[in-house]
Amino acid sequence: MTGIWIKSKFQWLVTILIGVTCSMQVHAHGGLSLAEDMCKLTVGPYTMHFTGYQPESSQEQEFCEDIPNVGRTIVALDYIDEDLRPMSTEVRIIRDTGSEENLDEITIFRLEPKIYPNGSVTFEHNFPSEGSFVGLVTVRHDDTEYVSRFPFAVGTGGNSNLPMILGLLVVVAAAGFFFLRKNKSKDSNQQAA
Repeated sequence: MTGIWIKSKFQWLVTILIGVTCSMQVHAHGGLSLAEDMCKLTVGPYTMHFTGYQPESSQEQEFCEDIPNVGRTIVALDYIDEDLRPMSTEVRIIRDTGSEENLDEITIFRLEPKIYPNGSVTFEHNFPSEGSFVGLVTVRHDDTEYVSRFPFAVGTGGNSNLPMILGLLVVVAAAGFFFLRKNKSKDSNQQAA
């Protein structure tokens, strides 16, 4: 009976660990979200597939939120909604200053508004230093404009969740040790009686 109790408590701890770890991987960054292993950028009622690459530092590894390293970065935005094809798309990267009053002053990269009938927008930017930035993707058609705003960091090394994951593992290991030790002392007391 005691063995079953220990097994069920251990399974409970593993289930919590898996659930918390997975939920950290799915958190959204403004207009960006991870769904079905695909990074989706929501712009008004429309969606685009967002993919980033850093060929020199992380070879073919893709990212869709924080940029792991400084340096050359290639971004591809592929329209999921065909309705975006006749619309103009503008991309802007700004320094995250907390205010967007003077966009031109804080803009570090701008891709002028243009219609992409093939449904794919690709651009390249060299991030010379680490920092916090905001991506702005604007689509326009006639008098309608939609803007997606997503904050991101550069230079995270791809390990932004590592301290949280390690802390969680320590807590789970300590809880497992506590449950096993408590149960072992109960067994010892029962055998001595």
